[in-house]
Amino acid sequence: MDKIKEYLDELVAKNNTEAFIKDDPVQFPHRYSDLRDIEIVSFLVATIAWGNRKMILNSANKMLDIMGKSPYDYVMSGGFEKLEDGKCIHRTFFGRDLRYYCKGFQALYEGVSHPCGVRNDSPSLEGVFYNEEHDVWRGIEDFRDLIAKANGCSSKHISNPCCAEPKKGSACKRLHMALRWLVRNDGIVDLGVWKQLKPKDLMIPLDVHVARVSRELGLIDRKSNDRQTVELLTAKLREFDALDPVKYDFALFGVEVMP
Repeated sequence: MDKIKEYLDELVAKNNTEAFIKDDPVQFPHRYSDLRDIEIVSFLVATIAWGNRKMILNSANKMLDIMGKSPYDYVMSGGFEKLEDGKCIHRTFFGRDLRYYCKGFQALYEGVSHPCGVRNDSPSLEGVFYNEEHDVWRGIEDFRDLIAKANGCSSKHISNPCCAEPKKGSACKRLHMALRWLVRNDGIVDLGVWKQLKPKDLMIPLDVHVARVSRELGLIDRKSNDRQTVELLTAKLREFDALDPVKYDFALFGVEVMP
């Protein structure tokens, strides 16, 4: 494993650079200085980050053009109410889906009751995700449930980390990617605007490529790409860096063949 750690550390150093930003969806939250704009943009752009990279970037630009100078102002003013249901934002993400997310954000920022009875009166969404156990899975559950409550239904675009067997819930790749952007702060790619959650609390954003590469490197051997596999892989990466395991996302996404 020492050789693999050395190899991955080299890839992190190679990819975690300012040059990475211009071709990655993380460029979009970098455009904003207001914390609430950064939060909203991080979750929305991460949500549509699947498929062709060029198409993702074009779709994100289109979505943010709709929202104007301040996505937060757009949300709180109710500008999303004018969205047409069938307006295509990105592949299967339509105007009704953007409206769903925005209505949820509006409710959260207005102080919807937290499941534990604590009001979210903070100007940041971090309070929804933070809990005493530093359990980001629970944070995702609460985020999903609160937005569903605001809309009266759930959405396929906000992954569910739970099922009959909780450990086999969704890998929640795109939500974990948004959390990486918001929590990690190495002064390079990720923005690190949240301070209660720490990089050590994060889970690796797991997609098909990262899972395949991780199996080829012998980091995991489980076949399913689900919550349990995310936990197993993150635990292995914590052996390489206990304080910042998801920095290896910069390595695993780009691995082709082990030298």
